[in-house]
Amino acid sequence: MTGPLSPPASAAALAPGTVLAVRGAVVDVRFSERHLPALESALNIERAGGDAPLVVEVQSHIDLRTVRCVAMSGTDGLPRGAAAYPTGAPLTVPVGPRVLGRLFDVTGKVLDGGPPLSADIPRWPIQRAPPPLAKRANQIQLFETGIKVIDLLTPVAQGGKAAMFGGAGVGKTVLVLELIHAMAASYQGTSVFAGIGERSREGHELMLDMRRSGMLEKTALLFGQMNEPPGARWRVALAALTVAEYFRDECRQNVLLLMDNVFRFVQAGAEVSGLLGRLPSRVGYQPTLATEVAALQERIASLDGVSVTAIEAVYVPADDFTDPAVTTIATHLESQMKLSRAMATEGMYPAIDPLASSSVLLDPLIVGERHYRVAQSLREVIAQYRELQDVIALLGIEELSAKDRVAVGRARRLQRFLTQPFVVTEAFTGKPGCSVALADTIAGCETILAGDTDEWPEEAFFMAGGLDEVRHRAGLGAAT
Repeated sequence: MTGPLSPPASAAALAPGTVLAVRGAVVDVRFSERHLPALESALNIERAGGDAPLVVEVQSHIDLRTVRCVAMSGTDGLPRGAAAYPTGAPLTVPVGPRVLGRLFDVTGKVLDGGPPLSADIPRWPIQRAPPPLAKRANQIQLFETGIKVIDLLTPVAQGGKAAMFGGAGVGKTVLVLELIHAMAASYQGTSVFAGIGERSREGHELMLDMRRSGMLEKTALLFGQMNEPPGARWRVALAALTVAEYFRDECRQNVLLLMDNVFRFVQAGAEVSGLLGRLPSRVGYQPTLATEVAALQERIASLDGVSVTAIEAVYVPADDFTDPAVTTIATHLESQMKLSRAMATEGMYPAIDPLASSSVLLDPLIVGERHYRVAQSLREVIAQYRELQDVIALLGIEELSAKDRVAVGRARRLQRFLTQPFVVTEAFTGKPGCSVALADTIAGCETILAGDTDEWPEEAFFMAGGLDEVRHRAGLGAAT
């Protein structure tokens, strides 16, 4: 039996319960009265030895006196009979300027080795309703990242949602760091990073990279690590979103929310669903998949001129884009960036595939007729080049017609022009990073498509900023 069995009671009116059973990350708690804690409310369970209490979240009402909960940390050594105290409220997370520069988990426990967060820091519940449509911004404002390939081919809206689809080693973390830099430099905003199911090594490297690049002081990091129970991995995304909402609503700041990896959020939900005894749905996923994803995604929005903009990493299992988790996540996204391993192998960074990536915002009514025309022409030229690659590999480029050779040359120059050095990689590449305005990106691609650069060497376009820098590298002087 699931669902509430009695009207919600305040924390003061609820007597403490006792732990009835512990099965991994699932804890059953029995109360002596019929007034049970509400669903999705938190309980604090005492631990022996003066350790911090175990925080659990009520997920179902088993009978008139028993609730089934999911733990937010390990249950090792938790005995039956331990006291469980209802809080009368959902799980809360620390918010505010004092969380910037810190790394902590879903309960507020510090993971960066520094001092704990102060007890007087404000806390918000992670269960919050999405903003009503009437209060959302009704005008689309583009979020210019300064990254040429994103701004041109997969534009992102402020208050929108974009996803990077890719595996390990294709430049995902570098893109994340550069987007954090773009938010701090161009929009005077803050960033919140949610590490969902991250490895300890990945979290450590991310924090070192951010400290080295000077981005840490403008960023709050929340981690539900891979070795933690599924409850922590499941709720850390909502916790990070709550931190972002505080900066948007109370501090009136634009916020960039980065989530890596949303697929692990779905996986953690499937684990919780199985532990609670629910029957699985398609491909073994939880029956509440669509509801859980919507509860997260629909809270990301612009309100009264300030926004939460989400950039999400999504793992595609076995490269199957028809996987239920992937398709469910994709329905909420405006922009999809597919990272290509083949491009990464060739050193074409950022390795965003211009043909496989897309954005619903790439519309002449939103971005303008010129932007749309240049983006479509670029895709056509690169698609033609890819069709000819097999012929080139077998027979050589000399066997192509003169028209095809011109198209191939322009496509190769466009591919190289869409690469650029990043600010956050200066220490490793020795090349100063650059941010390119959207107008310069459009003008540069338009010039290449028109054939005005057909005689320029290809290597001049690689890892350059705007067309002026390419012209200088080609030995043609500065722009007039």
